[in-house]
Amino acid sequence: MEALSRKECSVCNDTGWAELVVEGVQRVSRCECRRSKFKKRILEQARIPGRYRGCDLESYENHDPTQRSAKGTAEQFVKVYPEVDAGLFFIGSCGVGKTHLSVAIIQALINTKGIPCIFFDFWDLLKTIQQTYDSNSEISESEVLIPVLNKEVVLLDDLGSHKVTDWRRDMLTYIINKRYNEKKITIITSNFIPSDKAGKRSNSEEDTLEERIGERLVSRLYEMCRVIEIKGKDYRRQIRQAAHRSTLR
Repeated sequence: MEALSRKECSVCNDTGWAELVVEGVQRVSRCECRRSKFKKRILEQARIPGRYRGCDLESYENHDPTQRSAKGTAEQFVKVYPEVDAGLFFIGSCGVGKTHLSVAIIQALINTKGIPCIFFDFWDLLKTIQQTYDSNSEISESEVLIPVLNKEVVLLDDLGSHKVTDWRRDMLTYIINKRYNEKKITIITSNFIPSDKAGKRSNSEEDTLEERIGERLVSRLYEMCRVIEIKGKDYRRQIRQAAHRSTLR
């Protein structure tokens, strides 16, 4: 009986409201315990993969000037949100920290401002939608699409990782246009460079982003996001090899 009556929060006695006195007047405000529970819940709903849950702005490696600039942009984005008029589109080669920085942004938005955010891998999202067309599927297309269309901030990772079919392009265009029209913030990462920056690529044989997802979609992304190119060495490869060497000693 004693265990059943024990209060979790001594400040609000589990009511969710804390009393305070402002200029001699007694008032109530949301208790911090309720805010903490809310943030914990939306963090769990953010679908951040285990590999990236430790990503934050402080631990982002920024050896290249473009990485330092990108980190500064990310910090400012979090600071002024929701007073932003566009999302962020990080482009660059593998291992320069695009996903780390993007995840750090949504985790900071959740933890400091309680903003509902969600992570989607580009290819995994499209595969999941396709699987709903199977007659044995336990979920519907709308159940998959609702969070990606309605969540306040969506992180779409690794855009263009696979060339798109007509169906994939149509579905991606639908998602992007829906969020654009509703003025919802989208953060995107891609290893592929848009054609207007193609002259800066070291490997002219690489596809442009337009070749991966189409010109119209790239044009829309330029409208709804600030495009930020990140350069640098493949940090993931360096860390991985260092870890392997230490393991084998």
